[in-house]
Amino acid sequence: MIHRWSPAGVGAPLAQYSHLASVPDSYTLLFISGQVGAREDGVLAGTDAESQTRQVFANIGTLLAAAGAEPRHLVRLFTMVAGAEHLPGCRAARTEVFRNWFPEGDWPTHSLIVVSALAAPEIVVEVEAVAAVPAAGKPRP
Repeated sequence: MIHRWSPAGVGAPLAQYSHLASVPDSYTLLFISGQVGAREDGVLAGTDAESQTRQVFANIGTLLAAAGAEPRHLVRLFTMVAGAEHLPGCRAARTEVFRNWFPEGDWPTHSLIVVSALAAPEIVVEVEAVAAVPAAGKPRP
């Protein structure tokens, strides 16, 4: 079982994340490339960070399911936001998604950075992820 925690001796997390996560030897690591807010048809879900972030997490959910995993298997997230003006929308969508994915507040580790731009000017949020899948649920080739 994945173990996530924030030990004494460091400040409490500033948002929805744990400081540490450990993965048992019997798990397979699954690396998810940076996801943007594009729907299956390749069109962005919207021009705003909230719409794009919701779609980013929907995409991550779809990719996890394709590998026999669920959000509870997430170990690490890395969010990139193109400009501080997009932080409120990104955080609002993340809070909404995390309320459903992690109702007990057992959040994965997570870093968020503000960058000047992403791969295209219309993309305002991108999230990479790492999950740990029990050996019995190894990803399909």
